[in-house]
Amino acid sequence: MNLVKNAISWFEIPVIDFDRAKKFYSAIFNYEMPEMEMGPFQMGILPHDQEGQGVGGAIIFGEGYHPAGANGARVYLNAGDDLNEVLERVPAAGGIITMAKTEIAPDMGFMAFFDDLEGNNVGLYSSK
Repeated sequence: MNLVKNAISWFEIPVIDFDRAKKFYSAIFNYEMPEMEMGPFQMGILPHDQEGQGVGGAIIFGEGYHPAGANGARVYLNAGDDLNEVLERVPAAGGIITMAKTEIAPDMGFMAFFDDLEGNNVGLYSSK
């Protein structure tokens, strides 16, 4: 296999209550989340540069999708320059910060974790 530019081509965060999840993620990213339907699935597109061919993802509701909590694969959402801007909105939106902003390693950036309202444990990443 040839090396690919990105290890991820798309991701989906399963949700139980689509409207509640949309409100939560819209609040923490200060973003009006667009919706779309893909067959029987309802999706809310997370912020990313679609025109620049950025890797994107969505919250998704539908049969076969169930939050895995802390036991599933962890998705790290790009929080821009400083993840504290997003992380600080998590409690007000009803989520729980499970790991504060933490340096990964010198010159590798920072990460943090939070639980959303659907039972997912999600990571945030920023360079500063």
